[in-house]
Amino acid sequence: MIYHYAPLYLPIMKGIVFNLLEGVVTQHYGADTWDGLLSAAQLDGAYTSLGNYPDDELIRLVGAASAALKLPPEVVIRWFGGEAIPLLVAKYPGFFSKHRATRPFLLTINAIIHPEVRKLYPGADVPDFDLDASSPEVLVMGYYSKRKLCAFAEGLIDGAAKHFGEKANIAHPSCMHRGDASCRLEISFTSAGT
Repeated sequence: MIYHYAPLYLPIMKGIVFNLLEGVVTQHYGADTWDGLLSAAQLDGAYTSLGNYPDDELIRLVGAASAALKLPPEVVIRWFGGEAIPLLVAKYPGFFSKHRATRPFLLTINAIIHPEVRKLYPGADVPDFDLDASSPEVLVMGYYSKRKLCAFAEGLIDGAAKHFGEKANIAHPSCMHRGDASCRLEISFTSAGT
């Protein structure tokens, strides 16, 4: 599957995303690697959490990481999402501490998490999620964002499941990268030990 991350709108992203990426890369590969990615992407890397930055800068950093690691961009983005969760847990423990499992945590995205994100980061452009919890076995999540970062959403779900001692099994039967109007994620959870 080929993922195209070229933004087609006036793309502005909050600096917190870049701060998370820097934290994940530095934690796993060191500060020199982060500096190398900035250099390869021809960016200065002066990101503040409340600042607004072009989406293109994230795309360029992902492209630099993709080239350096010889991995497809969607793999890099999914990895970033998963590895960002421990940093988010440390920074915003209240989002996580009220839950004992991934499914109820994900069900708070629209009602609690995204409104709080908008309070903390005014002007944040968060994705739209439609959640269908009618099945006790499978949580269906519709995802739409002009950024088409569904791989990041998958990574965040994987990371959240890991945080809660679970494994997320994610099917992605429709995807904006395949021409669908939105993505559909079908998610089930098992104990991490099974």
